[in-house]
Amino acid sequence: MSPAFRAMDVEPRDKGILLEPFVHQVGGHSCVLRFNETTLCKPLVPREHQFYETLPAEMRKFTPQYKGVVSVSFEEDEDRNLCLIAYPVKGDHGTVDSVDNSDCEPKSKLLRWTNKKHHVLETDKTSKDWVRQHWKEEKVKSHKLEEEFEWLKKSEVLYYSVEKKGNVSSQLKHYNPWSMKCHQQQLQRMKENAKHRNQYKFILLENLTSCYEVPCVLDLKMGTRQHGDDASEEKAANQIRKCQQSTSAVIGVRVCGMQVYQAGSGQLMFMNKYHGRKLSVQGFKEALFQFFHNGRYLRRELLGPVLRKLTELKGVLERQESYRFYSSSLLIIYDGKERAEVALDSDAEDLEDLSEESADESAGAYAYKPIGTSSVDVRMIDFAHTTCRLYGEDTVVHEGQDAGYIFGLQSLIDIVTEISEESGE
Repeated sequence: MSPAFRAMDVEPRDKGILLEPFVHQVGGHSCVLRFNETTLCKPLVPREHQFYETLPAEMRKFTPQYKGVVSVSFEEDEDRNLCLIAYPVKGDHGTVDSVDNSDCEPKSKLLRWTNKKHHVLETDKTSKDWVRQHWKEEKVKSHKLEEEFEWLKKSEVLYYSVEKKGNVSSQLKHYNPWSMKCHQQQLQRMKENAKHRNQYKFILLENLTSCYEVPCVLDLKMGTRQHGDDASEEKAANQIRKCQQSTSAVIGVRVCGMQVYQAGSGQLMFMNKYHGRKLSVQGFKEALFQFFHNGRYLRRELLGPVLRKLTELKGVLERQESYRFYSSSLLIIYDGKERAEVALDSDAEDLEDLSEESADESAGAYAYKPIGTSSVDVRMIDFAHTTCRLYGEDTVVHEGQDAGYIFGLQSLIDIVTEISEESGE
């Protein structure tokens, strides 16, 4: 038995591991699930699986760590609660040996999520308050909860006010509408196929947000072309149209999703891919500025590290022969949670229980700096349409660099540089 499952002290074929929604997914259409605190899983796509197993060593620091494969089954109890349970792949004893399962929930735990409409809103008072607040702001009459939830899923930009006295990181677990949407769609797809198929392979990947208390996440769709070589004519035409109507064609990058904590107002801001497609180049720059702005000031200390990482990644990709990263995304992640730094004339005992609320009221008395030593992360994700000459079954073999992706990286470098220079750095 794999040590990962042995750590639960249960028989994995009887108990398995209950997968939870991953609440920090801001883009993409494939559902990402939480395996444990440091590990995520997503449906296995053979091409992406092949990429992770063969990627060049120098690219590993710019991609999530690949941790293996699990088998996921779909189950529904008498109350129509839908569950996704992970098991070791049959006959594979080494796939998930490196995964720490100490914080996993066994299947026997009564943690469930459901396909019943508006379940999240029914069971969470703060969620209902959030819906009421936004409907009031929009001056829309009260509707049924299921209609409110449909509104949540369709809204392109959302602001959610976090209570000052609350724990921001715990409240954040409930409110990413894109994550909820992808999760419900995945459950529905598996439910529809359950009679014909009830075993799916998922790949395990590093959870890039696990080291941040309040992750701020920017998902950027990279490159001037999004469709793979195997795309149908209809699919290719659709992707070409999306590129031509967005910043992808002009600067080789567009916003695919965003999650930002704005400490100045105590709000969480969510932006989805539909809004990102509508942005002009200037709008893209403003969205990038907003991503690095916490509502009080621009997080200038993040811009230098981001530029260094983007420049290093550009150099790495310029050395890769025949790779094409069609429809791949780039994630930029940092911690939105800040701690107060003591002013020179402050008494230490006054700062023991310093909250964000008291800090806000002490305008100028405290300086702020980000928590933790890992200030910002830059990673490539989503390789379902990646191709390379190493993939023997591909009929199309490209030569040289992925010029479209590298063009997008250079555009991103230029825009972040502009923001840095205009902010006085």
